[in-house]
Amino acid sequence: MPIEETITHAAQVARVNCVALNTADEVLTSEELRQRACTELLRQAAQAAGLLSESDPPSSDGTLSEAATSAIEALLERNVQVQEPSDDECRRHHASHMSAYQTGERIRLRHILFAVTPSVNVGALRRRAEAALLDVRSRDDQDLDRFGAAAEVLSNCPSGAEGGDLGWLTPADCVPELAREVFGHAEVGILPRLVHSRFGLHVIEVLERDPGVAQAFEVVHARVAQSLRQQAYVTALRHYLSVLAREATLEGVDLEAAATPL
Repeated sequence: MPIEETITHAAQVARVNCVALNTADEVLTSEELRQRACTELLRQAAQAAGLLSESDPPSSDGTLSEAATSAIEALLERNVQVQEPSDDECRRHHASHMSAYQTGERIRLRHILFAVTPSVNVGALRRRAEAALLDVRSRDDQDLDRFGAAAEVLSNCPSGAEGGDLGWLTPADCVPELAREVFGHAEVGILPRLVHSRFGLHVIEVLERDPGVAQAFEVVHARVAQSLRQQAYVTALRHYLSVLAREATLEGVDLEAAATPL
């Protein structure tokens, strides 16, 4: 999802069936606004199904009442169901995603962080990050560490003082959105793209990779099955929410662009 879409200054109040999701002076990310809309759709669906009292108040900050939370759980249990993955499906998934089930994978990397803060001009920040990426990728100065020099000057991470060096990392050491971009791949060197995370935009150089050891299907069968269950559940939940959204009147929020259903 482009970083320009992750920050929105709410100039108007978004609504689901005339129920306000925010106040006019709130600053929300687009994803936060979508999450509130999805939650409100489910809360209203629970009321329509008789699982939640009509007197249950809508949330003013995205926090549901205890009764609404229980009612939505019951609603989803009734309407969002998935089949248990077969052994053949699990084996095919494991065979095509071997890197996801390796143990001990590590990478040594460094980065230049362009941090997103509430007051930052995101468009200008992205242009600066893109210019830095182009600069460090286009230079071939044998006697000058261009990446390290740029990190010292530009990075909003304390690692900038060390040329952006973060040392050896495992997936557990990284936020999920960053881990997805750098682990389970074969790339070494400066990545040809900016990497987005909750912290901002990263220019990343992978210095070394230790791929770890692939695990046999029998060892990770339960993990594979759980992964497929989760994928199927997310797909079913997206479909259910899309049905609710088509039947609702939405103002000021676009659920089609949601990165996650909730």
